[in-house]
Amino acid sequence: MSINKIAVLTSGGDAPGMNACIRAICLACEHEGIKTLGYNHGFNGLLTQESRNLHASDVHNLIQRGGTILYSARCEKFKSLEGVQLAADNLDKQEVDALIIIGGNGSFLGGEHLQKVWKKPVIGVPGTIDNDIAGTDFTIGFHTAIQTAVESIDKVRDTAEAFERIFLVEVMGREAGNLALDSAISSGSDHVLVPELFSSAAEELVGILDKLAIRKRNKTNPSHIIIVTENLWPGGIHVLADSLTAETGFDVRVLTLGHVQRGGSPVSKDRLLATRLGTFAVESILNGAKGMMVGESHTKPVLVGLEESRSLKKGLNSYSVDILEKITRLG
Repeated sequence: MSINKIAVLTSGGDAPGMNACIRAICLACEHEGIKTLGYNHGFNGLLTQESRNLHASDVHNLIQRGGTILYSARCEKFKSLEGVQLAADNLDKQEVDALIIIGGNGSFLGGEHLQKVWKKPVIGVPGTIDNDIAGTDFTIGFHTAIQTAVESIDKVRDTAEAFERIFLVEVMGREAGNLALDSAISSGSDHVLVPELFSSAAEELVGILDKLAIRKRNKTNPSHIIIVTENLWPGGIHVLADSLTAETGFDVRVLTLGHVQRGGSPVSKDRLLATRLGTFAVESILNGAKGMMVGESHTKPVLVGLEESRSLKKGLNSYSVDILEKITRLG
């Protein structure tokens, strides 16, 4: 099959490094003499034919910019067979020979649906700060989100030390605790609550209180920083704050980082990953891949089925869990 035009879109939550990936795709296509078409607003753009040609001049000075120049959005209509068929027809009208989707699990599900209807290649590139996609060691945006979280936690630590306070820092991650776990290790935080290891509110509260008691007995660290994955604590993180205040008498404060973790200029690791995966996506299309996600495993490029990458549970790094337990028990 001859490849003359490759389309690209970004879908779902934005992640630092998406622009770097768009840049790599465009430049790799130009190197191969292939035209690049960018669809705006995710799958919505496929349905409304909101697209534009991309050239090297369009992606100049783009590698360091956060967000996505193609914008992103969620698309309910794309969940229907009619929506998917319309997208396939529109791609054919634009004479597109392959589509690259930069996004997370929901975006890859859309790619799966499209690949069943559209016979030309659909390739996914993992772009999400949650790092919850199986088959790749890291996803685009994850390292920048950690850096953003760590910088905020470092500043909170100063206030926590000055007033001997407990701080609860809520980070994003949905049903995955990778961001919380690595942020806790990188910032030297004292405790972390993640969905993969969460037992019950009662048991987790006892665990926190036990650790606080040990520190009080050993007269170490008057402050205490606890990292919590969003939407994890029953009733919300403020319920946990109230419980800790009632049990300890300490002044407990809550910091919710929220969407600030998705923004900002991508760090070098995300720029490198985005560039490698964007280039590899184009190479994979030329080599006949379809219905696949491009990723990296042990620094090597890999291809994983879209369904496999989305449906398999990635889980936490077990060694990181072990490390956190050892270094936060008494410190």
